[in-house]
Amino acid sequence: MENQEWIEHLTELRKRLIVVAGWFILTFGGGVTAAPALLRFIKSQPTAANIQWNVFSFTDGLFIYMKCALLLAVLFTLPVLFYHLWAFARPGLTEQEANGTLVYLPASFLLFLTGLCFSYFVVFPMMVHFMMRMNKSIGAVETYGIDKYFTFLFDVVFPLSTAFELPVVILFLTKIGLVTPDVLRKVRKHAYVGLAIVGSCLSPPDFFSHLSVTIPLILLFEISILVSGWQYRSMKEPLPSG
Repeated sequence: MENQEWIEHLTELRKRLIVVAGWFILTFGGGVTAAPALLRFIKSQPTAANIQWNVFSFTDGLFIYMKCALLLAVLFTLPVLFYHLWAFARPGLTEQEANGTLVYLPASFLLFLTGLCFSYFVVFPMMVHFMMRMNKSIGAVETYGIDKYFTFLFDVVFPLSTAFELPVVILFLTKIGLVTPDVLRKVRKHAYVGLAIVGSCLSPPDFFSHLSVTIPLILLFEISILVSGWQYRSMKEPLPSG
């Protein structure tokens, strides 16, 4: 009987993964179509407007199209993936737990979008301007390849966008009992040091840039403590009788 249940669970998981994979392929195809518009938008921004993109091989343009399509596919597949993970775990949850975890889906997507906007419109321009000043200070001739430009863009944007998922991760860890608000408060000083190190790695080496990245990360950690406390108190409240 247990083997039969395992087979049923694996079959359901397989079906859901096929749906997610199919949606990813569909959005990837749409991303290829939308890539020119996305590239024009990026080129119109102040960060890229004064930079001449160059290609150094015949495949550079193709790779950029694929990277843009991949970015859009990941962005629009995340909500579908999160939903199917929730739906797969739904039978093992109570009604209260199911409704409580359902809020993770829009919250995680909105936090990722917020991190994406912050990293692209705030952090990335600071990084580009700093690097350009450094190159000019040593008398280097600036010739930027489009492939290197987007590799640098993704290396800056994706890690910080993922870091914005911290409140949702903490909320989930609190719900399953691995983290409590008291533990988070006890490690607050150590967390601040770690976030400052992360902020310094993601920003140019000047004080203003460090603060511009580190302060939002610290605010995310403080928000994580608040949502953890809310979740912890709701778990400790007695269920209504009857």
